[in-house]
Amino acid sequence: MPELKEFHDSPALVASLAEQVAGLLQTGIKERGRASLVVSGGTTPVPFFAALSAQALAWQQVTITLADERWVDPADPDSNEHLVRRYLLQNGAASAGFVGLKTGAATARKGEKECEDRLALLPRPFAVLILGMGNDGHTASLFPQATRLGEALAMDSGRLCLAITPPATPHERMTLTLPALLQSRRIILHLAGPGKRAVYEKALADGPVAEMPIRAVLRQTAVPVTVFWAP
Repeated sequence: MPELKEFHDSPALVASLAEQVAGLLQTGIKERGRASLVVSGGTTPVPFFAALSAQALAWQQVTITLADERWVDPADPDSNEHLVRRYLLQNGAASAGFVGLKTGAATARKGEKECEDRLALLPRPFAVLILGMGNDGHTASLFPQATRLGEALAMDSGRLCLAITPPATPHERMTLTLPALLQSRRIILHLAGPGKRAVYEKALADGPVAEMPIRAVLRQTAVPVTVFWAP
């Protein structure tokens, strides 16, 4: 079972999460000289990004990338890279390296090779991976009913990233595959609100991974998972 850490409010969660992630990155730097951090988009991590950016750390030895990305220009407000540059690559964290998933290719499918080449240069295992979760049980861009979900979840694919188009959303995506996500020393699932808690509890119950892809992360035993939740 994942470790569940409950907080009485978001500021308390954010402070603890920023401190823990900074500590994991510091350990990576101390032991290996460099550390990599994988983050997710959405509105939930914005306060965490701001708090993490102010942590005292040898940020020039940290490289940040994304768990997934919409195939839009990095200047687009819908871009996860835009979010990271605005809220995380600030203060001391402005000196961190950043590797985006969006390339100049016309489609995510055509950008897979260049994106894989970029990711291959990152120090792995990642020091820490921060994931979110949708109300449908998706994480990164591993969406239920996406046509390439099985390929993205396959542990023997040899792939680091994959183009995927979620059902009923406007943008094609690039996502790290499940085997790439699991090349992490620690996985943290950051959740907020009673609705997400209910989805999380459902994901812990029996049921197919394809129905709620977050189950692939929660059920694996290779990488420790910690859930941070506040109401």
